[in-house]
Amino acid sequence: MPLLARTVTTPLAIEVRRGAVAELGTLLHDRRISGGGDVAIVVGPGQGERIADLVRPSLGNADLFHICGGTIDAATELGQGLRQRNYDAVVGIGGGKTIDTAKYAATRLGIPMVTVATSLANDGICSPVASLDLDGRRGSYGVQIPLAIVVDLDFVENGPDRQTQAGIGDALSNLSAVADWELAHRERGESIDGLAVALSRSGAEALVNHPGKISDDAFLTTLAEALIMGGISMAVAESSRPASGGCHEISHAIDHLFPGTGSHGEQVGLGALFCTYLRGDQERFVQLANCLRRHGLPVAPADLGLTDRQFGLAVAHAPSTRPDRYTILEHLALSPTEIDTRLEGYADALRDLVG
Repeated sequence: MPLLARTVTTPLAIEVRRGAVAELGTLLHDRRISGGGDVAIVVGPGQGERIADLVRPSLGNADLFHICGGTIDAATELGQGLRQRNYDAVVGIGGGKTIDTAKYAATRLGIPMVTVATSLANDGICSPVASLDLDGRRGSYGVQIPLAIVVDLDFVENGPDRQTQAGIGDALSNLSAVADWELAHRERGESIDGLAVALSRSGAEALVNHPGKISDDAFLTTLAEALIMGGISMAVAESSRPASGGCHEISHAIDHLFPGTGSHGEQVGLGALFCTYLRGDQERFVQLANCLRRHGLPVAPADLGLTDRQFGLAVAHAPSTRPDRYTILEHLALSPTEIDTRLEGYADALRDLVG
C-alpha cells in the first residue's frame, strides 16, 4: 500500500532583507498573492504612521487599516472592516500584536494573510497561533500560517534591542521543547513528527552556533529563519509541541504568579536553560548558557528580578499550566524541597561557567 504524504501549507515566499516595507508594491503585485493588488494592509500603533507613509505610494487598489492590536475585540473590529470588500489577501505590517490580530481576522474570514515583520520578538511571524487578550486574559487561538513572510531588517535594527533579544530566547527555547517532546516519545509513546523536529531544531542550532551579534545582518537573518522554521514546525506537527515544552510551562507560571516580570522570550530562554540543566545535558547547558549570556538574556532568576524562592514556586506551578503536556518537569515530579536543591545546583553550575 503506497504511503500518502500529508499536505502541509507552507509560505509561498520568505524574504529577509532591508527596505521591504518601502518596496511593498512588488509584493502587492505578486500574482500568487493578488492579481490586481486588491489587498487590505493592516498597521498598528507605534511605527504604524511611519509605515503608512512608506506604503501609501504603492497602495494602488489596496486599502489601509489602522488598528490597536493585541485583543479579540481589535481582531473582531478589523474583521468587520474586511467584510466591506472582497480582498485577495490581508497584509499585516508591524510587530507581534499587529500580526496576530491580522492573522486572526484573516483566518476567521478565510482570507490569505501575508506577514511583513518589523521586529523579531517571537515566532508569531509564522506560527499557526495568534496570542490575543480577551477580558484581560491572554489566550492562544489557532490560525492559518501566512501565505508569504517578509522581514524588514531596517525596522528590526532600529527597534529596541530587547525585542530582538526576546526573539533569540524564543528561538533557542525550541532546543528544550524538542528535547521534551523526544522524552515524551520515549517515556509515554507519544507520537512525534520527525520533520517538525528537524525544522525546529535546525533553526535553533544555527542560531546557537552563530558567532554574530544582533547588529549583524547575517545574525538577524539567521534569527528570522529560526523563528520562521519554528512556526512552520508547529504547522507541520499540527501542535505547538516542537516549540513549547517545560520552558513555556515555566514562563506561563511566572506570568500567572508574578505578572509583568519579563518578556515571553526572556522567560522561555531562562526556562529552557533550567530544563536543560534538569535533563543533565551538560554540553547543551554550556552551549545555551553561553549564547544567552552573549546576547544579554537572563540565565538566572535574579536576572529577571525574581528570587530563587519565587522561581522555585513558578517551577512547582508550571506543570499545572499544561496538564496535557509531558516534559522534564512532569517526568521528574520534583517536590518543593527537591526544586530548592536543584536550584542550588543550578546556581553552582552557572558559577562554574564563569570560573
